Amino acid sequence: MAGFVEHAFDGDVHILRLANPPVNTLRTELRAGLLDGLQAAAKGGARAIVLIGAGRGFSAGAEMTEFGKPRQPPSLNEVFDAIENSKAPVFAAIHGHALGGGLELALACHARVAAPTAQLGLPEVKRGFVPGAGGTQRLPRLIGLEALRMIVTGESVGAAEAQKLGIVDAVLDGNDLEKAAVAWARNAATSGRQFTLARNRTDRVKGQDMAAFDEAARKLLARSRGQESPKGCVDSVRAAFTMPFEEGLNVERETFARLVAGEQSRALRHIFFGEREVARIPDLPEGTQPLPVKRLVVIGGGTMGGGIAMSAANFGLPVTIVETSDEALDRGIKRCEDNWKRTVASSRLSQAEYERRRANLSGTTDFEAAVGQADLVIEAIFEEMGVKKEVFARLDKAAKPGIVLASNTSTLDIDEIASATGRPELVCGMHFFSPANVMRLLEIVKGSKSSPETIATALDVGKRIGKLNVVVGNCDGFVANRMTGKRGPQVEKLLLEGCLPQDIDRVMEGYGMAMGPLAIGDLAGLDIGAAVRKARGTKAVIADAVVATGRIGQKVGKGYYDYDENRRRMPSKEVEAIIIEASEKLQIRRRKIEDQEILERLLLPLVNEGARILEEGIAYRPIDIDVIFINGSGWPAWRGGPMFWADTQGLKTVRDRLAMYAEQTGDPNLTPAALIEELAAKGGTFAGMKGAKA
Repeated sequence: MAGFVEHAFDGDVHILRLANPPVNTLRTELRAGLLDGLQAAAKGGARAIVLIGAGRGFSAGAEMTEFGKPRQPPSLNEVFDAIENSKAPVFAAIHGHALGGGLELALACHARVAAPTAQLGLPEVKRGFVPGAGGTQRLPRLIGLEALRMIVTGESVGAAEAQKLGIVDAVLDGNDLEKAAVAWARNAATSGRQFTLARNRTDRVKGQDMAAFDEAARKLLARSRGQESPKGCVDSVRAAFTMPFEEGLNVERETFARLVAGEQSRALRHIFFGEREVARIPDLPEGTQPLPVKRLVVIGGGTMGGGIAMSAANFGLPVTIVETSDEALDRGIKRCEDNWKRTVASSRLSQAEYERRRANLSGTTDFEAAVGQADLVIEAIFEEMGVKKEVFARLDKAAKPGIVLASNTSTLDIDEIASATGRPELVCGMHFFSPANVMRLLEIVKGSKSSPETIATALDVGKRIGKLNVVVGNCDGFVANRMTGKRGPQVEKLLLEGCLPQDIDRVMEGYGMAMGPLAIGDLAGLDIGAAVRKARGTKAVIADAVVATGRIGQKVGKGYYDYDENRRRMPSKEVEAIIIEASEKLQIRRRKIEDQEILERLLLPLVNEGARILEEGIAYRPIDIDVIFINGSGWPAWRGGPMFWADTQGLKTVRDRLAMYAEQTGDPNLTPAALIEELAAKGGTFAGMKGAKA
């Protein structure tokens, strides 16, 4: 197994380098190589052994592609036993990341040193399980109650904080960590210094006030919203404070085995790998290079434009906001400044970092001058096709030849927008999600004439400003908004048939959504949806009646709900009366609707439209849809997305339930899509689909 662990020497200090690029995951061959290396070091008379990662980091942890398969020996615990039984002390030298099993490997060592830029953490909770190789037992024994927060949140700490907590013993020169670690190890091994293994430490867990533990756990779990792994982490860490080491290990192993086999962990791993898969663009020619972008211009300094500008400035890309008046520009710039200053006030951003970001942001009302200096322009004005086409015609004249012109439109036809220019091949959509400076998702919309270089440029800029790119085709609403729009008729029908807004939102929030659809409507502004319906010539009986009374959402203190001065929502008697009156006028007899029916009638339209999107090639793969909903639409990651949910129900069941509700409600959106019919007939799944149709 020498290929996965490099064995080197510096006198009597032996060096074992983890060599499984790019992130040194602890696959079977690497574990075996570590055992061989430890044995060889013992035979070679090593005075000390240094474990270090080759390449850019120590280790990102377990090889998750091995999950769900028969485990091949040696296990990590066998490796850890060999480390802890080694006569020569074993020291971990950490640079880059030591995450999950990588940190657990380091915790099994006699001591740890780190480069100043190292990051250490146990993020397993974010994959739906608990650390499974002693992390919940060794870390508390090193640092006490603070381990609970690290493990339940999955958050990493930097080297300086890790030293302060007691995870690492020293922070060394990061320019040549191996050389510094070897010198430190030699000195430690010859000085007579005694190192107590983490498993044998009791000083940080003995006598812990368990009432304080329970209160800390309660606060941490309050944010878990139905996810099982945070509670599993609490139970495992509790064992470190209340049980001997081996008994605590048994609790951890049992919890790990139960959770890793569960649906929530499968969903989270589905998204983990999916976020990597969406970066593969099947029809982008290999070797396509992005156009150089050194300065971004954003047209419009409203909520979306300002958020886009902040995203660029945050990641060091100079950006200019263009507005139509000094007053509008001042409002837009101030909104950005206020957002950053709130982050500084909360200690999540330093003053120096604020100043660096602010220096990347400028503004002007001189459209032609700013656009003429841009390497990429993103239009972020309101959703009205005529106005957007006027802006793009003006952009085409003012912008340098050969630069990309992008629209932040959330629904409109990119090809029609591009037709206003003489460079349709350089036009695409870059649909950010609100708030743009917070949300990771960026739908990159490929028009019929968008060139590969245009898409590559949008991808490159999206990545540079910290976004998760998903390329989609051009249609009304693209993926997220098109699918969500098909849920609207069922919301209306549920309200008419017997639900109140709080019933619908309770069910969806109970499923794990951050907010239910009616609360989201109030937050976004019900007048926006009303304007879209008016432009399309469509109606929504209850939504239109609510808006007609002036109840347009949180911004006026009333929408589907009433809001107090702190924007806390409360059921509205006025809205209840509007709903009941509408039901009576339409002679619909109201009934009690069970939660399961509410859930199905709100999720099935999404799945059905997702299938049509796949048929049309608007999305390359089902996973693209799931990644979009997790990162842009508030879908809980531990539910895996709408297409994953459909697979868990079974597509035969999905087909049958769709057909039943289509007949029951008269909603054509629920007529089963051809792809669902096809997969159901074959016993197939969305996950089993191969290739791309785009």
